[in-house]
Amino acid sequence: MTLRSLFPGLAALVFGSCSFAQSVTLESPDAHLTLTFEIAADGAVTHALSVDGIPTIVPSPVGFVGGRFLGAERRSEDTVWKPVWGKRATVPDRYHEATLDLGAYHIQARAYDDGVAFRYVFPGEMPAGAEATHFVFAGDYTAWFTNGENHNIGPEKLGTVDGRRLPVATLETDHGTYLALHEADLGDGDPLLLESTGGETSLRVASAPSTAWRVVMFGRTPSALVDSHLLELLNPPPPADMDFAWVKPGVAVWDWRINGARVDGFSYDMSLESWKRMVDFASENRMPHLVLDANWYGPEFGQDSDPVKGGKVNQVRAIIAYGKTKDVGIWLYLNDVGGRQFPLEDTLRQYGEWGATGVKYGFMHGSPQEMNRRTRLITELCAKHRLLCNFHDHPVHPYGQMRTWPNAVTREFCQAQLDGHKVFQPKTFVTSVFVNMLAGPVDMNNGLADLTQAGRVDHGVPVPSTLAAEAARTLIVFSGATIIPDIPEHYRKHPELLRFLAAQQMPWRESRTLAGEIGEYIVMARQAADGAWLVGAATNESPRELEVPLSFLPAGAFEALVVQDGPESDYRTHAEDYRAETRPVSRTDTIRLTLAPGGGACILIDARR
Repeated sequence: MTLRSLFPGLAALVFGSCSFAQSVTLESPDAHLTLTFEIAADGAVTHALSVDGIPTIVPSPVGFVGGRFLGAERRSEDTVWKPVWGKRATVPDRYHEATLDLGAYHIQARAYDDGVAFRYVFPGEMPAGAEATHFVFAGDYTAWFTNGENHNIGPEKLGTVDGRRLPVATLETDHGTYLALHEADLGDGDPLLLESTGGETSLRVASAPSTAWRVVMFGRTPSALVDSHLLELLNPPPPADMDFAWVKPGVAVWDWRINGARVDGFSYDMSLESWKRMVDFASENRMPHLVLDANWYGPEFGQDSDPVKGGKVNQVRAIIAYGKTKDVGIWLYLNDVGGRQFPLEDTLRQYGEWGATGVKYGFMHGSPQEMNRRTRLITELCAKHRLLCNFHDHPVHPYGQMRTWPNAVTREFCQAQLDGHKVFQPKTFVTSVFVNMLAGPVDMNNGLADLTQAGRVDHGVPVPSTLAAEAARTLIVFSGATIIPDIPEHYRKHPELLRFLAAQQMPWRESRTLAGEIGEYIVMARQAADGAWLVGAATNESPRELEVPLSFLPAGAFEALVVQDGPESDYRTHAEDYRAETRPVSRTDTIRLTLAPGGGACILIDARR
């Protein structure tokens, strides 16, 4: 099967009647993936990917018009990356690389065991015209796509896709393997956009030409895609003159969704008294952050709201000082209006001097390229002033930049569960973790301890979930700031679930997606910084029985706290029911879990005392 036979019109445009003159083949270190570039006599180039010898991406156009093949250089790498924080403490960095010299531009390509990537390098000016990059798949694969702050698009067959789609694109092939299309190491260019003209099993790059890596992630299961580090590895290391030892990932409490909650005669609002209660709770449970959201310096969209002088600035400085006495850092919200109306670097410098921990930046506007440039600028300025950063409200997608800028701990690249005036359904969660989360850390705001949200000022509607699922989702979602939305009293009503939340001590030593199917369910295991193992399981609207082998444990005797849905649990009723038990376990044991519709389960495993 060739591009010419699949799409004769497209093939004629790219190749005309020329014949191929050169071929460059690149294999993954384990030899299961083969990436092949063919260069025609007139300089037209295609790429193709096979998995275990099975064509998966058939010859597809890449590059620019006017190239001339002058040769290829090869090299290999076999090292280890030790991230400041991430899914695990050590990451193998193994690949084979080939750089094709095409005169006016180069194609730098790499093959890893979990995917392939290529990028365009320009010794001089970028060639005129659009890049030709296409991905022509060997079958009518099933696909899922990111869909902004909405439920994902898919599953849909590639042949039915007509129009533009946002990455990440996650695909299931006809031979039972999985791919994902995205980009890595985006400079100041246009964020990736994909397009299909309908009736074809192909996607093309519709965004402006870029030096970013065009990435095809590979896994034999969807779980393997979730565990990949390919995007981070394709980004450069941090600047040599910067030390990120101050970066402290972990669970954060949040003031936005507590507003209006009333308990034991106390009414929560966004004020110093409420913030102190939140800091005390965070400190008691080893949670390192409190996030202060919008309006603390005045109406967030107000042109005159001064982000260093307005509103409750004195209370904010007081809670930062109070937090330091409790080892709890304070995040400050900054709207794009305040970020533009007032000198940005002066504002961020002031936050750093006050001793704030991070900045949550909201409602950035501009073209995709402008937003990307501004996101990069803010991230770098935050790093300069020792501030973590979190971008919300339709942010630019992550592309592995947490390797270069470890302070880029999360962003709302998903439908967050509670940030907008809507709540997502169980299927949204178990789709997003296999699509959006492949791009990098995401802020999804899971972890309610009161499913009714009664009394909330901001859209207090019941949440279609279960208590066990809410806690499990906080572990499953990969983020350097796991932001939980409820008040201390609600968490304290459920001590077993609170213990699970408090045990999420980062940075993670290890992460393993134990099982899962896109849109169906997921089971995640992570090892905390103190050595404890945590497991979270979540399902869609269907009830489910799952078996979790504990073979990931080392040898020895352990104690497991198992929390799972109770007989009354159901995402449709909001019944706050669960059952908890403690049992001895070892690595030879298997734990059987019962998940209610829309439900979940949590396991916390410690060495036996």
